[in-house]
Amino acid sequence: MIIRNVRILGGEPVDIRVADGVIAEIGPGLEGPETVDGGGAIALPGLVDLHTHLREPGREDAETVQTGTQSAARGGYTAVHAMANTSPVADTAGVVEQVWRLGREFAHCDVHPVGAVTVGLEGKQLAELGAMADSAARVRVFSDDGKCVDDAVLMRRALEYVKAFDGVIAQHAQEPRLTAGAQMNEGVISGRLGLTGWPAVAEEAIIARDCLLAAHVGSRLHVCHVSTAGSVEIIRWAKSKGWNVTCEVTPHHLLLTDDLVEESPVGAYNPIYKVNPPLRTRADVEALRAALADGTIDIVATDHAPHPVEDKETEWSAAAMGMVGLETALSVVQEAMVETGLLDWAGVAQRMSVVPARIGRLGGQGQPLEAGAPANITLYDPSARTEVDPSAFASKSRNTPYEGMTLPGRVVATFLRGRATVLEGKLV
Repeated sequence: MIIRNVRILGGEPVDIRVADGVIAEIGPGLEGPETVDGGGAIALPGLVDLHTHLREPGREDAETVQTGTQSAARGGYTAVHAMANTSPVADTAGVVEQVWRLGREFAHCDVHPVGAVTVGLEGKQLAELGAMADSAARVRVFSDDGKCVDDAVLMRRALEYVKAFDGVIAQHAQEPRLTAGAQMNEGVISGRLGLTGWPAVAEEAIIARDCLLAAHVGSRLHVCHVSTAGSVEIIRWAKSKGWNVTCEVTPHHLLLTDDLVEESPVGAYNPIYKVNPPLRTRADVEALRAALADGTIDIVATDHAPHPVEDKETEWSAAAMGMVGLETALSVVQEAMVETGLLDWAGVAQRMSVVPARIGRLGGQGQPLEAGAPANITLYDPSARTEVDPSAFASKSRNTPYEGMTLPGRVVATFLRGRATVLEGKLV
């Protein structure tokens, strides 16, 4: 197959020959019996998400592995990491293998299960980390995401344990005692709305502690969904020491601010903006963007968190936290980072494909688009302008904060090892 007229990382137009699941040749004027017209789209290595909630097993009313991977493919992703807060929790080899096999069966993208750090996400005893690492799923990322491993001794033991197989602990940084009953970012707006505030220090204190623990035991720490300027400074300091610390930011924390809770298009208290960690201030957003640009923040991860309608369309205090994000992530990153001049397309590829694959230890993903590499390819038209319509999502859930907004760009096609999963923006 020949993919014609594409611009690798925004460069000059070329053709890509794909054979047997790999890139066989790149150059102008290639000939072949089967062609796909790229229409001048930007070609990126297939995107890799380190933080996706697929909900299966247990909450198939919100998402399944099939619909979640379809959503991922629509967003340009060729691999996702499925978080462990399912029902039952992915804290045993049996559950992670179930998720892995479902991913192989539906195959709209690669599915790499994330194992729980503690049994039942309860923070009391370590889960079967070694058994999950040795399973068919070959788990290398472990997280209690949705809950913080707040016990320092347990966190230390987890960091020590995963060193044996080059694993990483991905921490949900939230000091539970500082966030009891918290509803939104602590500040002037939370006070005005009468909502219990979620202080930045609740995130920053855990990050500081865990950076010190990772350095002490010589292990790998990854910080999930960084959201404050203070967190950025702590991670920058840890990296200056040469410690093995990485972190991520979500697309919504690069674009949205806490004032939307008060001044959304439909009025105050719209639960679509309720997310964990909460939306922060404009100053935090600017700090996150700058940190992603200079490499202090390593990657963009969606924290795709689907919920059924009844869990979001309710009063603020009862509403579930989270937003879907796979199908809009690349457009939001274009809006926040590319159109502001903070990143070029090579930088986007690093932060949404190359480095996430490296952190997750995925050998066949995140590789440069060159001869001999797996043909995991995303074609993206940055000139398109699209009004976000949740009813058109492949995801089972519709809880997006971007409904009705016009965002830049559109995923034209996605190829998983040379097989089209999306063509002309539609699932194959």
